[in-house]
Amino acid sequence: MSLIIGDVKLSNPLILAPMAGVTDLPFRLLCKEQGVGLVCMEMISAKAIAFRNRNTKKLMQIHPKERPVSLQLFGSDPEIISEIAREIEEEPFDILDINMGCPVPKIVGNGEGSSLMKNPKLVEQIISKTVKAVKKPVTVKFRKGFDDGHVNAVEIAKIAEASGAAAVTVHGRTREQYYSGKADWNIIRQVKEAVRIPVIGNGDVDSPLKAKELLEKTNCDGIMIGRAARGNPWLFHQIQAYLETGMEEPRPSVEEVRHMMLRHARMQIEYKGDYTGIREMRKHISWYTAGYPHSARLRAQINSVESFEELEELILTRQGH
Repeated sequence: MSLIIGDVKLSNPLILAPMAGVTDLPFRLLCKEQGVGLVCMEMISAKAIAFRNRNTKKLMQIHPKERPVSLQLFGSDPEIISEIAREIEEEPFDILDINMGCPVPKIVGNGEGSSLMKNPKLVEQIISKTVKAVKKPVTVKFRKGFDDGHVNAVEIAKIAEASGAAAVTVHGRTREQYYSGKADWNIIRQVKEAVRIPVIGNGDVDSPLKAKELLEKTNCDGIMIGRAARGNPWLFHQIQAYLETGMEEPRPSVEEVRHMMLRHARMQIEYKGDYTGIREMRKHISWYTAGYPHSARLRAQINSVESFEELEELILTRQGH
């Protein structure tokens, strides 16, 4: 089961969602090894690129082994987004995504992210200008609506299709819901019925069974997974195996989890340096170990770890976590 977005063919319909502070280069590579069809980078501000922000350059690094890659821009000015899209097109990403779903107050307050759903005319201008500016496929990620009183995912999807978008991703929650409550898969099905371009469903897929259920209930073309992949890159392999064979794979052994944590830490340090690498690993370790016995104590100790050696000793000397 593959998925084609514009002229980019994915080996399977599984997609790692863009997550700020999570989907950096090391994590994307680990998910790629586990068979994910497409990885999405952390969202990048079009304005920050325009202002030559140094940190943004680092965010845009891509490794040949992780391709195909989707680079996600956010902003609200059609001129800036389309101009930056044209400027960065030579970078080695394969798909350009426009963020119209981020619920963070600072982003929404600037009229960006999910705030754009309140202005369909602006949505049309941003997508059509960007599509005209680049040859690479342009996709759009948005939510069910801004709030329950303004559920307009179908309208936004139709605008995206008419403006030349190659695919859309729908998160089945409103902006007001953030990540709480249950994702509404019906809205994903409604979008799928309304447009001919590929529709990627997002929200509440945290197991192979849920992945299959989302495909069956919505008839969507792809599955985007975000929070459930944190500390669990194996999820992509497990879902793929289940969709192909109907067999559920066992969860990784404690030994495999330890090995993955240490490998992730090494990659993180290599990519971000000792100081930042170790500190960024703290949240990843808490995700990797969630649900294991004694993991709360380990998480408390992890917060004082300052070097890879300390981390290694802590992880390897903990029996069964």
